[in-house]
Amino acid sequence: MTQLPFYRHSGFQPEQPWFVLNAAQHYSLIASDNPAISHFYSFDVAQSASMTLAIPDGCVDIVFDCDAQRPAARVCGTTLEARGADMQHNHHYFGVRFAPGIIPDFLDVMAEEIPDREFNFLDVVPDARLAFEQIVQTRDFSRQIALFNAFFTPRLVRKASAVTSLIIQTMRQQKGNIRIDQLEALTGYTCRTIQRQFRQDTGMSPKAFSRILRCQSALGSIHLQQEVSFSDLAFDLGFSDQSHFLREFKKFVSTTPCDYQRRILHDAYFHRLRFH
Repeated sequence: MTQLPFYRHSGFQPEQPWFVLNAAQHYSLIASDNPAISHFYSFDVAQSASMTLAIPDGCVDIVFDCDAQRPAARVCGTTLEARGADMQHNHHYFGVRFAPGIIPDFLDVMAEEIPDREFNFLDVVPDARLAFEQIVQTRDFSRQIALFNAFFTPRLVRKASAVTSLIIQTMRQQKGNIRIDQLEALTGYTCRTIQRQFRQDTGMSPKAFSRILRCQSALGSIHLQQEVSFSDLAFDLGFSDQSHFLREFKKFVSTTPCDYQRRILHDAYFHRLRFH
């Protein structure tokens, strides 16, 4: 399978599988050299695409609609459950997906306002008109990435507290399978302090963030394994039982793990991906 090198060598990769499944042909990805950015992506929405869904990934995305007539760009906070994403048939999109829990410093908006919301890019990124115009006027993926980096790298990461940075790192290592009492022991802070600081830095509660990472980890396991025991997967990710895992997965991905696995095989998910 051509997807394996990307997963093995790039670490945890937050995914939006319905974007891939609704791509006209290929969905292109390039991992970023900057740890604040997970990856860049580019695709055209198929004429036959059903409603594109955004699923929780813990990330801020900046999505550029490069339509020649009505170009646009928006900043998208992570959803908290699966919901429709406003993407137009036959339009070309270029996206920047930040690493989970990272808030770009150039956004003129508080972290707590971002989850489950979208903003017009030009409304929340001061003085970004030139960058926007240059990015949407080219279809060359590498050129779009170079433009984004040139304009925004100096202001890429909003500084988070040391406790939040430690929690994000640990949660990613544990695939979201960690309890608040373990975080208290890890950091030396009380639950209340952890909750307040983490929400201030990321806009989310530690519990919401860990749930998102667990679901994303489930997707990664399904993608990597042709034969998956969902009961074993539920246990590995710390769910109380398989039914809890199935409910959570359906809420976050909008289908059951079994149906999702069938869908990615039927629609040649991995053949759509192009890693650069």
